[in-house]
Amino acid sequence: MDQETMKIGLLMEAALAQQRLADSSLKKLKVHANELTVIVADEVRRFLAGDLQTLASDTRAASDALRGLRRGVGWRLGLMCLVLSALSTALALAVAWWILPSRAELAVLRARHDEYAASVAALERAGGRVDLRRCGDQQRLCVRVDRRAPAYGESGDFLIVHGY
Repeated sequence: MDQETMKIGLLMEAALAQQRLADSSLKKLKVHANELTVIVADEVRRFLAGDLQTLASDTRAASDALRGLRRGVGWRLGLMCLVLSALSTALALAVAWWILPSRAELAVLRARHDEYAASVAALERAGGRVDLRRCGDQQRLCVRVDRRAPAYGESGDFLIVHGY
């Protein structure tokens, strides 16, 4: 064998050894990659589980706070409605007390009304329902008379006023 063939043979053996070494390194690398994948997946799961637990507890706390706020607002709203109703009623009563007459004033007003009613009745009996007007171009005083009633006086110049 010649020297070149020998060199080529040795090179081939070295290449084959290198290839086996590369294959074993690739296998080890794949095993390490698989192990890393499992480790990274576990870490991601742990991280996400922790974040999800934190998020769940924060969500529960926010929900509890909103429920408390709703109870507080409901209670406050009811109290505010009650206070506003009481104030409205008090204001209406104060205005009525200020504007409307008292019992004593009502008694005085009723007495005056009765006096006025009696005066009006007496006036009506005394001729207060007489229909007087100004008539003609000279605006003379005239009265409406009952034409169906008889005339009175010596010359019949007195007539009955309409309505009496």
